[in-house]
Amino acid sequence: MNKLFELNPALDRAALAQRFRETGRVQVRDVLTPATAREILTVLSKATPWGMATGAGDENRQSFPAEKMRTPQGQQEINAAAVQAEKNSAQGEYGFRFAHYPILTAIQEQWAPGSAHEILLEHLNAPDFMEFAREVTGIDALEKADGQATLFAPNHYLGRHIDSHVGEGWEVAYVLNFSPPDWHPDWGGYLMFLDDDGDVVEGFRPRFNALNLFKVPQSHLVSYVPPFAPVGRMAVTGWLRSQ
Repeated sequence: MNKLFELNPALDRAALAQRFRETGRVQVRDVLTPATAREILTVLSKATPWGMATGAGDENRQSFPAEKMRTPQGQQEINAAAVQAEKNSAQGEYGFRFAHYPILTAIQEQWAPGSAHEILLEHLNAPDFMEFAREVTGIDALEKADGQATLFAPNHYLGRHIDSHVGEGWEVAYVLNFSPPDWHPDWGGYLMFLDDDGDVVEGFRPRFNALNLFKVPQSHLVSYVPPFAPVGRMAVTGWLRSQ
């Protein structure tokens, strides 16, 4: 039986740490062994009951479980929430829409005890990964990771924001990517970092088996995925926390 999570032993941790010190962000390519990366891709693509996450401002965030997406009433609710998110974005305010499976919530509410998603989050909280994260970021206070599975399909996006919840222990955001290796720039879904003037100072292409780490708060977004893009910008995302 394949392992679900194993770090690539050939990573140059010193170089990654230097990059993070210089910019407050880094993309770690080939972060996992090929076998475990393929295993997680299988979990995301074939064993994840995708729901929908929408947001129209910081105070109006909604999470719709997969069951909602299978009923006419649920579809109406999701579409209404998506429209409200787009209205916010059209006015230059915060909005987002993407498919997701809230792993931490699923564990807390015992949706599927012993599932691969639960085991994956356990690996992200295990000593191997947390010590790696502390070594790369230089933040010794990192204690735990939360997480959700995310899928940016056509018409999905995550508007500009800064992740300012430092009072809740958020220290570093992470994105563990499992997009197709041939993901084209025209398909969007880039993690983009912005300066105070709104200019893009750096962008990370969604790469298969690549881990993005960045210090928060920091202005960023996930660029809009156009209608002609394939379904498949999948990732496990969340925050590495000090409490």
